[in-house]
Formats: sequence, structure tokens, C-alpha cells
Amino acid sequence: MPQPTATIKGHKDTMHRILIVEDEEIIRSALRKLLQHNGYEVAVADSVERATGDEDLPSFDLIISDLRLPGEAGTSLINHAPGVPVLIMTSYASLRSAVDSMKKGAVEYIAKPFDHDEMLEAVESILATASERVPPVETGANADHEAEGDPSQIMYGQCDAMQRVFTLIRKVAPTETTVLIQGESGTGKELAARALHMLSPRAARPLISVNCAAIPESLIESELFGHEKGSFTGAVSGRTGLIEAADGGSLFLDEIGELPPEAQARLLRVLQEGEIRKVGATQSRQVNVRMIAATHRNLKAMTRTGEFREDLYYRLNVMQIRIPPLRERTGDVLGLARRFLERQAERMGKPGLSLSPEAMRALEKHRWPGNVRELENAIERATILADGDVITPSQLDLEMEGGDDYSIPSSLVEGNNEQTPPPSRETDTSSDLSLEDYFQHFVLENQDRMSETELAQKLGISRKSLWERRQRLGIPRKKG
Repeated sequence: MPQPTATIKGHKDTMHRILIVEDEEIIRSALRKLLQHNGYEVAVADSVERATGDEDLPSFDLIISDLRLPGEAGTSLINHAPGVPVLIMTSYASLRSAVDSMKKGAVEYIAKPFDHDEMLEAVESILATASERVPPVETGANADHEAEGDPSQIMYGQCDAMQRVFTLIRKVAPTETTVLIQGESGTGKELAARALHMLSPRAARPLISVNCAAIPESLIESELFGHEKGSFTGAVSGRTGLIEAADGGSLFLDEIGELPPEAQARLLRVLQEGEIRKVGATQSRQVNVRMIAATHRNLKAMTRTGEFREDLYYRLNVMQIRIPPLRERTGDVLGLARRFLERQAERMGKPGLSLSPEAMRALEKHRWPGNVRELENAIERATILADGDVITPSQLDLEMEGGDDYSIPSSLVEGNNEQTPPPSRETDTSSDLSLEDYFQHFVLENQDRMSETELAQKLGISRKSLWERRQRLGIPRKKG
């Protein structure tokens, strides 16, 4: 039987209940402590059999389960607790199994090993989506349910520019139209894609999100379309692609401008014919997928230089939604800041935390090159640094380039015989080497002999974060 932990006093009625099903005690204990520390009520079990022995299993807000467990697989919890979202944990080498989990009804999967921020972000996103989910349309009598949904339940925006975005989403979401979302990094393109999916008739089916820039070029076709056993060196078994995993639902292709030419040609066939062919396969199969793409690049200009197929561009650009940068969203900055502050204050146990008048003026004056993501990071940083009940401009630290931070692993600071040692602060003529300077120096020094995965691991960040910082600092990724 899962053993519920004690709730945080005074928060019982508002806390989300999460069940962890994991047979490895170290992982189970660490994840329980992480979630408890961030304000969640947690119960644990070491197998599906033990988990299903709890009479209140359907009362959990979220189940986090390892894929491979003694006895039944973690995916069986999807059927044992209908209506409860299930997050599947799996090793990176088991990505095919993770995709199969999504097809069976898991709301998300996360690869091991994961960092704390990655897990907390996934949990928060799932819980927020579950509370805002629009009931699926099953009969004509239920058709009004969909009309009750609204993008403002998923995204925030009071300004005229965001209201126009919401209007477009309301109009296009119920259709099968392909949508191209354009906007700078950090504006909330993935939230817009989620709103399009959640307000559509496909809401009960999976939304598969793919960051095209975060997958190595050599693997992109296999990841998207799948492959047959023996189709290339290392293909020891067949794999279901992410497009096939989205069958019946929606596929969100973030940063689609990074797709290599071969994958562009294959994707065009999906849009034209509604069919895919796995790498190494001779037969195609039909798929029913609603395509949503996003980019911060000018795809039209890329068609003129030959970087992006013109026919694919016109197939994608049936309906275009532009997410405005934060600097154009007059009046939204403080509203967003208050929402982020409320969330962070609750998470960190600092109720009553507020912004000083000077901090509010600083927020309104800042240009926000990192957009909403930068604002959220600034609020999180200030919440950590705040000593009293009021956040000051110095704690927002808005002069920092990029608006987010990362830690330098001690292994790099101390040096490593197998890697290029980091620049010494004692010999740095500029007295202090900023974290962005360190990042740029390390990537440029090592990218010729290290893969993107190795670079990300050594820097202690995810591949997506590595790609985003490359974009912000203008460091091109090595091809091949």
C-alpha cells in the first residue's frame, strides 16, 4: 500500500496529491523529497500491485511511474486510474518504449537521468493542463463544452495584441487547419500550441511536442518517422516515430526551421498525403495528425536562400499566428510578474511576498530580450534572494544578459584531464568571468570534439538549454 506523507500544515486543501511508483528506493526517496519540498502531498509505492491497493488511487492529481517495474509495467496505471494523468519515467535508451507509453495514454514522459528543474516543470505543466482540460466532444449534446474553453485559461494576456492572438486561436482550434506559430524565443509559442490542441476536438488524444533543434541531424528522421530493425548501423530493433505516436492527436514541431532537407521532404509527404514511411521500410501507413509548427526564424526568407523548402513553407503557413514579444505587450508585464511571483512564493514557502514600487517600475522599463521566459526567471531569482516581504530592483538583477542562469559543475571548475580546463579566474584580465562568457568560451573550445549531448552534460544543462543559449549568444552549431 502506498504510504502517504504528512501534508504541509495549513495547505491540505490546496495541495496537489502525487503518487510515485518506483522500485528503486534511491530514486523514489529523492523524488519524494523534491516534490514535498516544493509543496506537493506525496505518496509512494514500489510496484503497480502495491499502488492499486490504495482505495483512493483515482483521487490523486498525478501519478509518476517508472516504465519498468516488477510485475505489471508502469503504463498499466493508465487503465487502473482512468482520468488521472500519468507521467512515465524511462531511460533515454528506451525512447521507443516512451513513445509507446504516449500512445497508450500517458500524458508525458521524462528521460532518466533528469534534473530537478526538468521534473518540476513537467509536473507543474501537467497539473496546470489537467485543471484546464476541455472535456472531449463525444456527441452533439456535448458540443457546447468545447465553446466554453478559452485560450486565456492556458495563456495570460490582457493587452490588445494578445487578445487578437486569443481570437485567432478560438477560430482555428476547432478546425483541422495546419498552423504556423511565429515569435521570438521565450514568447510562449508552445503554450499557444497547447491551447490550440486543448480547445480542439483532439483534446482527448496526445499532443506530441518535438524541439527540432534539440535532436541531432543524424537521428531526426528516425525520431520523427521511426525505423525498421536493421535499417542502419545500430538499429537493433524497430522504433515507432513521434509522428505515429501523435496519430489521432496533434504534433507540435518547435523550431521547424532547423529541420534538415531530407526530413523536410518527408514531412511534406505527411502534410500532402497523410502517410509516413519508416526509415528502411518499403510500405507506408496512414496517419491522422493535426500539424502545428513554430519558429523564431523568417521561413519565407529561408525559402529564398534554399534553406527551407518553399512547398513545405506554403503547406505549413495555412494559418499564421504571431506571438508578440513582451516589449510589445503594454500592460501585461506586471500582470505576468504577479502570477509568477504568486507561484514561486507558494513553491518556496514565502507567502505574502510582493514587489516594491521601484521593482515594478524597473520591470516596466526593461526591454525583455528574453521575453516571458526571462521575466519568469527574473521573478524566480528575486524570490530566492528576497530577505523580507518586498522584492527590490537589485534582487531582480535585470542588468544580467539573457535573464536566466545556470550553475557550473564542480568537475569543470576543478578541471579534468580528459577535457580542456576552464579559463582561470586568476589569469582573467577582466577580473571576473561572467557565466555567459564562461559558456561561450567552453562551447567554442570544445564543440569540435564533443557532441551536443556531451557539451550539455559537462555544462550541467539540458540540450534544449544549450541550443537556446547558442541562439542568444550567436554561437552556430557545428554541422555533421
